[in-house]
Amino acid sequence: MSLQQTAKEIGRVEDAVNRFSSPSELRITDMRLAVVASNYDYPILRIDTNQGVYGLGEVRDAGHAENALQFKSMLIGQNPCNVDMIFNAMKRYGNWGREGGGVSGIEIALLDLVGKVYGVPCYQLLGGKYRDRVRLYGDTPTPDNPTPEDFVEAVLGRRAKGLNFIKFDLRPSLFEGAGGVLVGHDAKYDYAYEPGQWFKAPGGNRGAKLTQRSIDVAVEVVSAVRAAVGSDTQLCVDHFGEGYLTADEVIRLGRALEPFDLAWMEDPVPFFDTPGHKKVADALLTPIAAGENLYLREGFREAIRTRAYDILHPDLLSSGGMLETKRIADDGEQEGLPTALHCAGSPIGFMANIHCAAAISSFVACEHHGLDLPFWHGLVTGIDPDYMSDGYVKVPEKPGLGIDINLEAIRENLRTEDTLFLPTDAWNTPKLGFWRPDDRWPE
Repeated sequence: MSLQQTAKEIGRVEDAVNRFSSPSELRITDMRLAVVASNYDYPILRIDTNQGVYGLGEVRDAGHAENALQFKSMLIGQNPCNVDMIFNAMKRYGNWGREGGGVSGIEIALLDLVGKVYGVPCYQLLGGKYRDRVRLYGDTPTPDNPTPEDFVEAVLGRRAKGLNFIKFDLRPSLFEGAGGVLVGHDAKYDYAYEPGQWFKAPGGNRGAKLTQRSIDVAVEVVSAVRAAVGSDTQLCVDHFGEGYLTADEVIRLGRALEPFDLAWMEDPVPFFDTPGHKKVADALLTPIAAGENLYLREGFREAIRTRAYDILHPDLLSSGGMLETKRIADDGEQEGLPTALHCAGSPIGFMANIHCAAAISSFVACEHHGLDLPFWHGLVTGIDPDYMSDGYVKVPEKPGLGIDINLEAIRENLRTEDTLFLPTDAWNTPKLGFWRPDDRWPE
């Protein structure tokens, strides 16, 4: 290759870099949030820099802006390109469930920012992609009148949108009209809360036993849905236990549903009960998917090592963001475990999932929880109204996440009026526990 050709090739590489940004001089100057009201609130965050480039992220659905703001003092002045260093500094202060949403949302915003600076899509920062399109599975809320016919109508509504992988919930409300959920108990008098609200009851109410009629009702529903959609549609179920069923009771229910070829049963026992998951997974032919509330690679280690799940099911807005979720999936693949992605967020969290899914070799499907929200795709630019095709989404090729915020749409859907990306200077000062090595105690 001649010197002229070499110079031309080098020029092409340099042209990919955002010409308004000098990566080595890039510094974080601010972080602000806007909370969108939705079926689950979306705390959307924006990380600003000294060069006008910003990154977008999102705290876990139904989380709080403070989950991210608590880390602001650690971010100010840092080069956002040092994603792994910043992530490792923050991660010790996160936790399971929504408490992991701040760390995870910031990680996404940093990768979006780095992708914009270097002119590459986020999947490229994860090692490249295994697929050009990502398969979706659609969440289907429990009908108001939970009869088999109502479930069929709801699931067929998802099929009409082009989805051929569909999840629906078998909540305790389904059973209550069938003569009671529990053997020998009346929830109205035995518990301070209904069985489906076990997590609000002091002491909880685990150890309940399903009536045979309750199991029969579940069978009637799943049988009717399977008959309606045929054998070429993937079906999975969720929320049947709500945490008050023991592993043995879940196994009773699971065995009754095995003839209907479910893709998985989701979160059969509380997320922290890894041995309980393994007991259910070992007893059933139907796969068990779990992990949406686990935090970090370390949080999945025992479940992967013991094969307590058949399918890893992280929510990357809890598990640590895109890169950490990719590592979790890679760990699972080494043990023969595939990965599906739980997602109930805005288009920002959704597109982070799409990039991550593209980079996971053992990927199954990614959840879409915004199908019934008319304003959902309009919260950002870069997603067409017809973005789904036959149950798949095309992986973006634009830099970063490939989308940008639609300020007017976000303003129209704020949880609290006139709170669009307000200043957050009160969080600039380091709090106890986040003291950095170069900080000094005030005089």
